[in-house]
Amino acid sequence: MPATSPPPPLLKRVPPAGWTAIVWTASTLFTLLTTVRLPGESVPSQWPAAQLYRWDGLSFLAVSTALAFQAGRLLQRRPFLATTLAILAGVFETTTLGVDLLPMNQYLTTMVVLYFVAVAHPRRIALIALAMAIGTLITYIAVRMLRHWPAGTSAELAVALVTVIVWLLGNSAHQSRLHAERLSAEHAAQAVTAERLRIAREMHDTVAHSIGIIALQAGAASRVATAHPEAALAAMRAVENEGRQTLAGLRRMLVALRAADTGQDPELAPAGLSDVDRLAATTTAAGVRVEVHRLGEPRRLPPDIDLSAFRIIQESVTNVVRHAGTRACRVTVDYRDEEELALDITDDGLGQGSSTDTGFGLAGMRERVALLHGEFTAAPRPEGGFRVTARLPLPVSVR
Repeated sequence: MPATSPPPPLLKRVPPAGWTAIVWTASTLFTLLTTVRLPGESVPSQWPAAQLYRWDGLSFLAVSTALAFQAGRLLQRRPFLATTLAILAGVFETTTLGVDLLPMNQYLTTMVVLYFVAVAHPRRIALIALAMAIGTLITYIAVRMLRHWPAGTSAELAVALVTVIVWLLGNSAHQSRLHAERLSAEHAAQAVTAERLRIAREMHDTVAHSIGIIALQAGAASRVATAHPEAALAAMRAVENEGRQTLAGLRRMLVALRAADTGQDPELAPAGLSDVDRLAATTTAAGVRVEVHRLGEPRRLPPDIDLSAFRIIQESVTNVVRHAGTRACRVTVDYRDEEELALDITDDGLGQGSSTDTGFGLAGMRERVALLHGEFTAAPRPEGGFRVTARLPLPVSVR
């Protein structure tokens, strides 16, 4: 049974329209509550206006509520209209209170709308919405002052300050979300690049060795085709077998990649040090003898170390076949050190490693070792030939 992720917290499950309705309802109830003398008060905090209890006041309250709820519904699709409706809702309700400013309670819904606009929309749209809200406060006070009506300028400044702070919080949340998306995109791009490099290494290591063996067998067949047709036939059969194995390996790789894309588990296990003997037998049959020596007690290795160790040996043997001009090489797998796995591949050839202008070969082996935080060397031997060594640190669990 697949694991299910836990449901998001309750606060995140409430949509913006729900928060708009909740804040409007709470602020309206609080406004009504302030018109009642509460315990500990000698008089109510706000004397009720006559309009609040008349039919026209109740009508304005109903219209304001409808506007506020509609503002919440339009938040995602039409932010400017949602901001306008929230402002109008606050203004209409204020007309029933008989006060000299737009109170904080009646502007809380506008602040919530501004927050969600700043979170979900580009900064240009959010700034215009903020200008609409602040401009309304300024216009409200200016009209009262021009008509020589009382105006609560200092209290309105506090409302404007809180409005700006709420908008800044929404803008900060928007920037954090954009930053997280950029990081996610960068990580995805890095993962794609790493996967492409891994595929390139696997393709090179798989194909290069087989092509080297095929070329060696085909050359041998062409040299003995006339004098020894049986040997030529055997060489061509070896070419056929190696070609089939290469195709099978490529098919397994494609199956594994497809299974990774679809979330399925590939049925075929990747190569590892257990395949070194098969590699040695195939190369020996092609004309280059590979002697394999194991020091210490073999033990189970993590898949990444096991695969990388095999690929390093495979690429080194391939280089011997293609570049060394010798008929033998030696592979040593050292398990004796409990903290690391040591590999040593030597030959008595011309002292030439893999060509470095292709970007693969030695560079690919060095990259594999670096990813595992190991040590890698590849250089001609003083006594002649070439030597490749790799030391791969082992995790504590396999020591």
